Amino acid sequence: MDYNISEEHQNIRSIVRTFAEREIKPAAQSLDEGEQFSYELTKRMGELGLMGIYLPEKYGGAGMDYLAYIIAVEEIARIDGSQAATLAAHNSLGIGPIYNYGTEEQKLKYLPNLCTGDGLWSFGLTEPEAGSDSRASKTTAIEIDNEWVINGSKIFITNGSVKTCRGTTVQTVTKDNGTQKEFTTIIVETNTNGFTQQRMHGKMMWRASDTAQLFFDNCSVPKENILGAKGQGSKIMLQTLDAGRLSIAAMGLGCAQGAYEMALAYAKERTQFGKPIAQFQANAFKLADMALKIELARTFLYKTCWLKDTHQPFSKEAAMAKLYCSEIAKEVADNAVQIFGGYGLMKEYNIERFYRDQRLLQIGEGTSEIQRIVIAKHIGC
Repeated sequence: MDYNISEEHQNIRSIVRTFAEREIKPAAQSLDEGEQFSYELTKRMGELGLMGIYLPEKYGGAGMDYLAYIIAVEEIARIDGSQAATLAAHNSLGIGPIYNYGTEEQKLKYLPNLCTGDGLWSFGLTEPEAGSDSRASKTTAIEIDNEWVINGSKIFITNGSVKTCRGTTVQTVTKDNGTQKEFTTIIVETNTNGFTQQRMHGKMMWRASDTAQLFFDNCSVPKENILGAKGQGSKIMLQTLDAGRLSIAAMGLGCAQGAYEMALAYAKERTQFGKPIAQFQANAFKLADMALKIELARTFLYKTCWLKDTHQPFSKEAAMAKLYCSEIAKEVADNAVQIFGGYGLMKEYNIERFYRDQRLLQIGEGTSEIQRIVIAKHIGC
């Protein structure tokens, strides 16, 4: 493994950092306060080639590797978790299943529009009673003539209710004999009869990203909307989460980096007892630990991306990276608020938003507890 970041990766970091600093940062606080999804910023991410960044050019993508995508998410998250969530959910969970499991016809039909920033796609897995236990899904799909008739609901679906959402990939139960379920993934386009979306409000974090409930009431789609093979739905969704965990890890890494930089700058400026608070060992050690753990998180996350990009098994490492990076984000954000003191609790300071945004990272796309279960299975426990 070459630990040097290529010139291509350095360029993508520079481009995305400049965009995030100049265009996202000035708007992030007001968007968060107003729970406002930004179609403009989403479109700009598409114009920069970030939507579908790892897809081949034949499908409208930028033709880069997964590490480039992860660096892009990291840099967006360094400034704003909400915009990073929009980018990450669309790339990993939205277009990922279509690209990896779709037919050539499905790829050509959906992917080009999803790489421009004009259209988003969502991932319909979680249900009110099926979170960590994804096999507790109750949404059903029955074959009638040449159609799938879907009934049920999904919850906490990122990008699911924005006006530019083109559809969702849904895990459905296609057979249930009382002791064992068969799961199948089905593509449902937004304008399908019987399919409705409702935005969820009042979130603590990622307030400028879209989180939705999806409802299927005798929702009929063509039989050819099946994604992959019948009965392979759970496998498709869980394998998609492996790659998705890398983007959540990138969000944790970016969040930690941003919080650390804010805390370091503040500690050098804030004076107490006649000197900058960075010179007090209690704060200096906090900042040193932040810097250390961020570097460790970045090194391991990039190694895991290297495994994926070189087509090696990476499921265990993805769980490790997601677990470590999300929990480092929590630790760094907490210590950063401590350094800010009372000011860190005020909305006028960005660190307050970072402290809220990091909390979902230990829950979304598999809780920290689930990651430990995955790791334990891989090591033979």
